[in-house]
Amino acid sequence: MFTVYGMSDSGNCYKVRLALEQLGLPYRWVEVDSSKGETRTPAFLAMNPNGKVPTLGLEGGGHLPESNAILHYLAEGTPLLPGDRLGRARALQWMFFEQYSHEPYIAVARFILRYLPRDTPRRAELPRLQERGRQALAVMEQHLAAQPFFAGPAYSIADIALFAYTHCAAEGGFDLAAYPAVNAWIDRVRGQPRFVALPG
Repeated sequence: MFTVYGMSDSGNCYKVRLALEQLGLPYRWVEVDSSKGETRTPAFLAMNPNGKVPTLGLEGGGHLPESNAILHYLAEGTPLLPGDRLGRARALQWMFFEQYSHEPYIAVARFILRYLPRDTPRRAELPRLQERGRQALAVMEQHLAAQPFFAGPAYSIADIALFAYTHCAAEGGFDLAAYPAVNAWIDRVRGQPRFVALPG
């Protein structure tokens, strides 16, 4: 059985939970609160020296960090990872996009507005974060206006990776009403078998 060390309200951790649920894989969830320093303990750092969640405890021993690497590992040999070479590369293309052009803006804006006090100086970052986040959403909108999913005609881990923070982007100050194709895709993801919602 897998063990997931994660925070329930983290989008990156939610990716892993959603994939495990949709694949029907048994797992144990261990809640780790990074805001309380629980990812900086010697025991946690022995599993993941980068001190971040999620971290996956593997069935045969050892640990795998980084949410999108975990998604790729779990999806190997399943319908969530395209079977053809280009399809797999497309999945990775959008997962790299998520980590470089999407998550650093949409997720960080959400973090500032959802978790930090109203008088935090980090609110000064919001205009830049929201501008870059809107750019990412526009790229997604253009793609989804022509394609139902990201890595091809079928739902995949690329969709899980991008769904995690996109569907709750309003918490970061983003108006998703401006992106009808993205909204239609969000509904398609929610309609997938064994879908589970982000807690909270």
